[in-house]
Amino acid sequence: MEKYAVSSDSQKIHYQESGNGNTAILLIHGWLGNTEWWVDQKKYFAPKYHIIQIDLAGHGKSDSDRQDWNSSLYADDIKAVADAIDAQEIILVGHSMSGAYVLEASLKIPKVKALVLIDTLKDLDESFTEEQVEQILSMYRSDFKNAVENILPQYLFAEQTPPAVKERVQREFLQNEPEKAINALKPLYQTDFKNIAKQVQVPVIAINSDASPTNLEGNRKYLKDYNYLTITGVGHYPMLEKPEEFNILLDEALKNLNSR
Repeated sequence: MEKYAVSSDSQKIHYQESGNGNTAILLIHGWLGNTEWWVDQKKYFAPKYHIIQIDLAGHGKSDSDRQDWNSSLYADDIKAVADAIDAQEIILVGHSMSGAYVLEASLKIPKVKALVLIDTLKDLDESFTEEQVEQILSMYRSDFKNAVENILPQYLFAEQTPPAVKERVQREFLQNEPEKAINALKPLYQTDFKNIAKQVQVPVIAINSDASPTNLEGNRKYLKDYNYLTITGVGHYPMLEKPEEFNILLDEALKNLNSR
């Protein structure tokens, strides 16, 4: 069912609701993603969970005329939806940039029981200088299409990534206006998520691609309860690249979290 919640700055946040159960699983896409990235997960998990797929502001069917793009407002987008649904407890699932925002959202939503991070925040000690951030953003400003088609693939896809997934992600990226895409990305580089991570009180489990290492001990300096599972032979989009295997791992993670 298609629904809308209203975020703290009056942006209408689109979400889809399906399934049932006392536990709501909120699925939040990464940069330039949308609710449709989670179709396979909805089919798999709706029989036993209350499934919520969210479009953050600036993405999918949500409003995109936000004046101040920051991490707190992204967290408020998630909170707005969490407040609108009927659930006894909530597990937030954040892919890519949204991994950072579910950390922050968990501090605002009392019903959050746990967090699942999808191929994100693999090393909380990693940081970027202002010069590095500007270099990244200028790459998109100067030639967005070239960046999407020729530069990003080396970071986003693995050798085994299905061609159809590559084509889909690039096509959806290029449907965005470059400046709006840049505005949507900026908060990820402008926020110190280590300080937010230190405040997270709920368990955090990650499902990470083997394309780059996870700094387990480093992350445990900031997150009180952190573990991860590895999915092999995928790039940055495991739920699209290997949906069946990803669903099994996510199911394992959810069962682990629900047993606590």
